[in-house]
Formats: sequence, structure tokens, C-alpha cells
Amino acid sequence: MIQIGTHQFDLNDPLVLLALGGIGFALLVFVLMLMMLRSTGRQARTLEPIVGQLNLLGQRVQGLSDGQQQLTGGLHHVSEAQAMSQTKMLALMEQRLADVNRAMNESLHGTATRTARSLGDLHQRLEAIDKAQANIEKLSGNVLGLQDILSNKQTRGAFGEIQLHDIVNKALPSDAFTMQATLSNGKRADCLIHLPNPPGPIVIDSKFPLEAYEALRRASGPGELLEAQRFMRASVKAHIRAISEKYILEGETADGALMFLPSEAVYAELHANFPELVREGFAAKVWIVSPTTCMATLNTMRAVLKDARMREQAGAIRRELAALYGDVDRLGSRVENLDRHFGQAAKDIAEIKISAEKAGKRARRLDNFDFEELAPEPETPRVLQIKS
Repeated sequence: MIQIGTHQFDLNDPLVLLALGGIGFALLVFVLMLMMLRSTGRQARTLEPIVGQLNLLGQRVQGLSDGQQQLTGGLHHVSEAQAMSQTKMLALMEQRLADVNRAMNESLHGTATRTARSLGDLHQRLEAIDKAQANIEKLSGNVLGLQDILSNKQTRGAFGEIQLHDIVNKALPSDAFTMQATLSNGKRADCLIHLPNPPGPIVIDSKFPLEAYEALRRASGPGELLEAQRFMRASVKAHIRAISEKYILEGETADGALMFLPSEAVYAELHANFPELVREGFAAKVWIVSPTTCMATLNTMRAVLKDARMREQAGAIRRELAALYGDVDRLGSRVENLDRHFGQAAKDIAEIKISAEKAGKRARRLDNFDFEELAPEPETPRVLQIKS
């Protein structure tokens, strides 16, 4: 590679080699001519043909030099075109690289946004899972606590009483029932509803034959099933007999009572597989109710209480109506008196207006008279007497 000024020429290029060869040959011929001219002046005339040939050769060398210059110009144009082409190519490559970079940045930004959104959604789902896990753990604890409550007879009885109290408190006014009411026989009922006679106060007692029901659920064979059924019949019959003997008192309570089962499953089991126990309860006037049927029964009792209270208040209502009639009659009389007073007042006002009009007329007539001014009388001089 040869650099001449701002131009670079490749030595492997055939045109460059040809130009260099021509230049070298021209220099060689020029040197030979100088040597021949200096060798002798006498040979000049003999060498005129050679000089002519050399001149011709010089002209050809000059033409070759011109061609070389033209070749140099062509190479310069080719170099400029190549430089422009390279510049355009570089600009195009830079533009394409910029486009690729921008597209890559946009793609990376979109991917990062989607990734962040996915991570946010995943975080929310994990939080929801954590909350659900906490609720499950809490529910598990509540279930274990409920199992502990139901495993003990005393706590199980308290559980039934609390549920019964909530149901009764929602269905009836507070003065319509008494919790843990003591009867004349000394027995304490879970709830006593104060119904009017008839039927009279009625007792609701909570019972929960959980052991017998769990034995039914655990029974795996015909023998265990028969044993669990006998256990269920004996438990329910004992509860019915106890309620009938303790809480149905002639002249004090109604001729029936309610046995509250705080479990819909036990209630459904009795009606589905032990209908004879339900009939035995009817015969003993002990009606078995669940939380749902107890609420319906209490709503019916509420209607009975409302009707009874309305009947109790009927006399008071009639007395109040009579008093209201007397008040209305007195009000009518007083309105008539007031009307007479208003009539008399209107008559007095009319007469006052007539008197005022007459007084006004007289004043106007007096105003039309002419009065002369009178000279005042001379005052009499007073004489003072001096005592000697």
C-alpha cells in the first residue's frame, strides 16, 4: 500500500503496477539520454536520428504520463466513489444498528414490564394463599376447640344453652322469656317462655345425645350399627322422659314442653331413621325441635304473645277511647265559647270603629272654625302694705 498525499494505492492493483512500470521506463530513458548527450558533442549530429527517436520516445512517455495522470484521476474518482459508498454503508449500518437497538430496548422494556406485572400478580396470589392458610389454621383451631367443647358433657350442655339463648333472644322480646328459670318443684329449666293461659308457660330444655350419634357414624358393621341404634333410642327416650317428668307441671306450665337439639344432623337422623322416637315424644307431649324448627316455633309463639297482649290492652284501649271522647266533647264546647267570644269581640270592634268615625267627623268640623286672637288683660299691680 502506497500513500501519495490523501490518496492510497494498492501495489497489487494491475493498473498501479503498469503506471509504475511506465514511470520507471521513462526515467531510465531520460537518464540514458543525458548520458549520451554528455559523452560527446561530436556524436550529437550522428545521433540526431536517435535523438529524434528519443524525442518521439519522450512524446510517448509524455503521453504515457498523461495517461498515468488520467489513470490517477480515475483512481481518485474510484477512491472517492468507494469512500462515499463506504460512508453510505456505514450510515446505513449505523441506522440499522440503531433500529435494532431500539427494537431490542422496546422488547426488553416490554418483557421487564410483563415480568414485573407477573411478579406482582404472583405476590398477590401468594398473599391470598397466606391469608387462606391463616384462615384454615384458625378454622382448624376452632374445630379443635369445638371438639374439646363437645367432648365434655358440661361444656356441651353450655354450648346448647348458649345456642338456645341466641335463638330465643332473636325471636322474642326480652320480657317474654326467662333463662335458667326455677320451677316450683326445684327443677331449673334452660328456658321458660311466658305464654298466656292457655296454654301457659312452656319450657324449652336443651339436650345433645352426641355419644350415641357418633356411635352411629362410627359403626362399621351390622352388629355395631344395631348396638349404636339401641344406644340412640335409649338416650333419646331418657331425655324425653326426664323433660316430661321435670318440666310439665299441671297448673304451672303448659301441658307440653320442647326438647331442643342444637344439631340439625342429629335432628335429621331422628326423623329419618328413628320415627318411633318422634312419635314417642308426641305421646309424652315433648316436641323435638332443631335450631331451624325452634326459630319457626318461637315466631309462632311471638304472634300468640302479641295477640294476648293486645287482648290484655283492649280494656285500657276502650278506657282511653272514652276519655278521648270526653276530651273531644269538651274541646267542642270550648270552641263554641271561643267562637262566641270572637263574635262579641268583632261586634265591639265594629262599634269602636263607628265611634272613631263620629269623633273624626266632629274633629274636622271644629278644625274649620275661625278663632280670633284675644289681647291679654293687663295685670293689676300689687300693693305692698308696710306696717308701722
